[in-house]
Amino acid sequence: MTFHGASWYFPVDKIRRRLIAGLLFGFVVFLGLILVGDICQIGTQLATFHWWLFPLIITGTIFNYILRFFKWHYYLRLIGIREIHWKESLRLFVAGFPLAVTPGKVGEALKGVWLNQVSGTPIARGVTVVLAERISDGLAVLILSTLGVIAYPQYWPAFAMVLGGLLLLILVSQIRPLALALIRSIEKIRIFRRFVHPLHEFYEGTYALFQPKATIIAVSLGTLAWLGEGFAMYLVLVGLGIPVGWNTFSMAVFILSFSTVIGAISALPGGLGAAEASIAGMLTLLMNLPKDIATSATLLIRFATLWFGVGIGLGVWLISRQLLLFETRSQPKVLDPEVE
Repeated sequence: MTFHGASWYFPVDKIRRRLIAGLLFGFVVFLGLILVGDICQIGTQLATFHWWLFPLIITGTIFNYILRFFKWHYYLRLIGIREIHWKESLRLFVAGFPLAVTPGKVGEALKGVWLNQVSGTPIARGVTVVLAERISDGLAVLILSTLGVIAYPQYWPAFAMVLGGLLLLILVSQIRPLALALIRSIEKIRIFRRFVHPLHEFYEGTYALFQPKATIIAVSLGTLAWLGEGFAMYLVLVGLGIPVGWNTFSMAVFILSFSTVIGAISALPGGLGAAEASIAGMLTLLMNLPKDIATSATLLIRFATLWFGVGIGLGVWLISRQLLLFETRSQPKVLDPEVE
């Protein structure tokens, strides 16, 4: 994203190419999982899967989306976007799902463009909502991973590293003199001088979104939301014949949560490859599941979570094609929304 005075250019074509690359990479990962897990044995597991549970699995995912939408809409109000109708907000939220499969999820910055188009909010401030979503989700899945990390200390270093990094970002954003001093230091570097205004807009957004009250509300919503997908993972295991019970449920929540962390820090499109390998590996190592069951469970949960979301997001694009046509605008509206 580059800014030129009063105008801006957002590389939509580049986002499209990265999205296509992410989708192709997802197909390669899907094929690789099938080959590693033995296609015949996986076929047998899927044939005997209790498919009557699948609607409940999807319900767990939808529960996750609903609570995360509440968080998204709450964040919009915090940065001053109060006039947007909840239906329009929902459309933009769901349309962002396919952008998760771009490398490092950088395509999600396109949401900042959409928010500018519907409300006039500066793009840099709108992008802070994406950042806050990712950080609050990260803290949420770390909370859900806590008991598992205590039980399996080999995962502690990665847990501590990610938790420390997220808390440091939040802390720096709330120490205003320190954050402004860092921005002034960046402004002294010639190649960053043209980003002076966007940097300040970005900081004002993060300062509002990472206030203690906002962070507690967002992380609480995120924890409940991701618990929904943890329950979906539990149902996948039950559907494959794993005994019901607290042990299976707790392991399902831990494995899905921690694998989400691994996928996020990998910076791969949608965590593709890293998340799948983590889920399958942990199911094998921690629950002693056969490779074909672990692989089948991985395929099912990724289809019911990541690819289900990508699918409905692409559906929104089909009826909102203008979302991918925004590229330039000579006189964007600029608001200085009051930040709560």
